[in-house]
Amino acid sequence: MPLERKDILDIASLSRQEIQLILDTAEGMKEISERPIKKVPTLRGKTVVLFFYEPSTRTRLSFDLAAKRLSADSLAISADMSSLVKGETLLDTARTLESMRPDVVVLRHAYSGAPQFLAERIQASVINAGDGTHAHPTQALLDMLTIRQHKKTLSGLRIAIVGDIAHSRVARSNIEGLTKMGSKVVLAGPPTMMPRGIEALGADVAGSMDAAIDGADVVMMLRIQKERQKRFTMATEREYARQYGLNRERLALAKPDAVVMHPGPINRGVEIAPDVADGPHSLILNQVTNGVAVRMALLYLVLGGGRNADAD
Repeated sequence: MPLERKDILDIASLSRQEIQLILDTAEGMKEISERPIKKVPTLRGKTVVLFFYEPSTRTRLSFDLAAKRLSADSLAISADMSSLVKGETLLDTARTLESMRPDVVVLRHAYSGAPQFLAERIQASVINAGDGTHAHPTQALLDMLTIRQHKKTLSGLRIAIVGDIAHSRVARSNIEGLTKMGSKVVLAGPPTMMPRGIEALGADVAGSMDAAIDGADVVMMLRIQKERQKRFTMATEREYARQYGLNRERLALAKPDAVVMHPGPINRGVEIAPDVADGPHSLILNQVTNGVAVRMALLYLVLGGGRNADAD
């Protein structure tokens, strides 16, 4: 079954069936990355432009690696390398990109809605690699893939998401995706980092971190996004760690087979204790591995591929 949409802009617009298709396709893509020769000719002749207006290491590298493993030509552009520094608007950038005839544009931007703006103006597929505080669909998809691999299902799980909810596009996309797939999502974080009305997305807000983690199948910690905060909204990092940091004692409140996740980069000793981040419950490196597989699947599917990349 092909994915019948040009763009991947958020999780909210994806159906449950489309999410299932993307995750199933990513399973096959992961197998390609485990071969001695980690490359297939599936997207030979296609061009993928990686346009990152915000700093990024793992997401950009992950998309770049995904394109190369499918034999696409990839070109990375950052804001300081583009004509943005000369005052070019996003509309002019879109027109310039359109004239170069790329097949896929991967866009990360500080402004919410920028990928939608671009997608409406160019023929190439647009994949949102994170826009403002709005959405990060590929991170949510790789998180869902990681959870499904370890829990065999996404339905009926209790998932605690803890930390800077207000500034987290990862949290929003995960709430939308996980609740759509049948999980119960419980949030915890400092009141100054908890947006009003977040329950409208389908999550519950717990009164404390301990209450959120109690009986959880998955504990997903978030990065404190100081770059999006006008000022750090806790007294000190030590106080944040005391109230909202994940350590072994707190993790014991979750189910014995609970898994720990974090989108990275980690503030060790603040959001999560080092022995938990590197411990047996941690899936943080699995998330990175699955990021390449999910992005391979998305590049393949938006360009019209079916479920089996090897057969194309």
